[in-house]
Amino acid sequence: MKIFYLLPLALCLFSCQSNSDIDIDPENLLIGNWIAPKYENETTIYQRASKLQDNAPGVSFQKNAIFTQRTSGWCGTPPLTFYDETGAWETQESLILITDLNFPGNYNLRIISIDDEQLIVKRELSEQEKDHRELMLLFNGISSLSNSVSCTDPTDWNYTPYGAKACGGPQGYIAYSNQIDTSLFFQKIEAYNLAEKQYNIKWSITSTCDIPQEPKSIACQNGYPILKY
Repeated sequence: MKIFYLLPLALCLFSCQSNSDIDIDPENLLIGNWIAPKYENETTIYQRASKLQDNAPGVSFQKNAIFTQRTSGWCGTPPLTFYDETGAWETQESLILITDLNFPGNYNLRIISIDDEQLIVKRELSEQEKDHRELMLLFNGISSLSNSVSCTDPTDWNYTPYGAKACGGPQGYIAYSNQIDTSLFFQKIEAYNLAEKQYNIKWSITSTCDIPQEPKSIACQNGYPILKY
């Protein structure tokens, strides 16, 4: 019978030993390492740890405002290779602002709850993400007008450059039918180009300086225009 009593006692002592190894800042519970993310609806639940795991996702908030995210990037196919992305972090009340991150870029987290053991956060759009969403809405307006007519005769179609790369020049080319309201179409492109220029300046966007190849012709395929190079 003594064995059965000793086993849970040993497990309890081991657990207490592990928790006592974690340095917790009572002035700022966010500081530390958070692992084992569990996703529930729109929230992510992390568990506090003494360090990040070698081959598993996690995040770390350090006192010197250094943020570390251990990630496998976009890769979701085993075996996963994890690496660290390093940026900066600061808080504005319950909002965590994460910046200077190569992947997935700047983003915000809203703290739902936090204690000595657990952190629950919810993704919240940053100002840059909100601006980018508005930019994409403008582009969707261009794309919708372009796709409003089925492509059956390529001679009835043309193409035009669109967008504004940070380094200069267009992002690419888009096809349009002569049957649409071309005046409205070019107004939408002009508005998008201006908005992208402003976005690039506001958020210090960089880009490659290569010039997109201009199409040589247009072909119709399954009702859609295909640019030929």
